[in-house]
Amino acid sequence: MVVVGLIGRIGAGKSTVARMFAARNASVIDADALAHEVLDDEAARAEVVRRFGADALEPDGRVSRRALAAKVFDAASGPAALRDLEAIIHPRVRSRIEAELARLRRVHAAADPPHVVVLDVPLLVQAGWDAACDRLVMVTCDDLVRQARLARRGWDPAQQAAREQAWDRGFRAEAVPPEKTVSVDASGDPSYTEDQIERIWRGLLRR
Repeated sequence: MVVVGLIGRIGAGKSTVARMFAARNASVIDADALAHEVLDDEAARAEVVRRFGADALEPDGRVSRRALAAKVFDAASGPAALRDLEAIIHPRVRSRIEAELARLRRVHAAADPPHVVVLDVPLLVQAGWDAACDRLVMVTCDDLVRQARLARRGWDPAQQAAREQAWDRGFRAEAVPPEKTVSVDASGDPSYTEDQIERIWRGLLRR
């Protein structure tokens, strides 16, 4: 089994790249989807309410990701609020990722060519997941294109800045090993990105 980790700033196109790998029958472990599951967990939801208040919930009692993001990425709250949320979510997401990786290793132990697993984790390097990866794909994107993508998500400039700062904290480009890292430009036409992914895919299957 080959584990591929995606690295890139928010809005760079990591999810698009993950879908391209999935179309080639890779298994994608999506940390954002797992975080959704975690926030539906009763114990995690109770911790969110204790830290951020009942107004972080929807009328139906589920966690409102939009309300929670507004609290966490509010300039007045600073990085402490984000760290508190990460302390609730990250250990639970990590355990789910570890369990899924273990399951996939059992299922695909004898696969030839090797089965490819993609880790789509927003802060992959900052969280230390790069150590679990055989290959890293750095997804790059022109900043103007990336900012336009973020604007379409409806985030105000303060929230965008806070998310950018979350990426900057703990990320050191020099810590990314060049010998197992390739870059993909996801700025332009999807077919251009597809061509790059296809070349990477062929290389992975030749291991």
